[in-house]
Amino acid sequence: MTKPMKIDFVSDVSCPWCVIGLGALEQALAKVGDLIEADIHFQPFELNPDMPPEGENIGEHIAKKYGRTPEESSGTREMIRARAAEVGFTMATTRDSRIYNTFDAHRLLHWAGIEGRQAELKHALFEAYFTKQQDPSDRETLIATAASAGLDAGAAGEVLDSFRYAGEVRADERKWREAGINAVPAVVINDRYLISGGQPADTFEQALRTIAAEA
Repeated sequence: MTKPMKIDFVSDVSCPWCVIGLGALEQALAKVGDLIEADIHFQPFELNPDMPPEGENIGEHIAKKYGRTPEESSGTREMIRARAAEVGFTMATTRDSRIYNTFDAHRLLHWAGIEGRQAELKHALFEAYFTKQQDPSDRETLIATAASAGLDAGAAGEVLDSFRYAGEVRADERKWREAGINAVPAVVINDRYLISGGQPADTFEQALRTIAAEA
């Protein structure tokens, strides 16, 4: 018997572990097949809400925020690149990459959820930033990415120009932080179960099967 399952995927567009976590979750859902009917909602979380429009060099940012050396950062990038490849994603980040503000991307994702194209836009934004090394705060980049996800480019531009859904995104971000989410990805299932981090597909699969059995 198929079990309906609500899945809130709390994440940021500029989070590489969110790419890995989403890919692994989708692999796990494919493995469980008809056991689960997943209803996935992508929820906003900003790792760097105060990031200026011009962004910041990723190496400098990580050194300042986490105290990591260039060698440590390089090793982490290679590990992330390998883990991303396991879920079929090309991670092209280098020491010269930049990290940007993602608030407008989250506004577009909120709108895409209303339009029924949220998953498509989420994947397109990950590809634009991590694979194509594009700026996810840039208006034209966001419009082109929305169009590639099957959304109307003109409507996407109107959303960006009007600051529509800013209040909703801020409220959702506040809701998840107040719920105790302070790192992403965070996968919340049926408003009750939390799976944290970019876990392997097998871990997600085991959790999904266990939750489905309890349901």
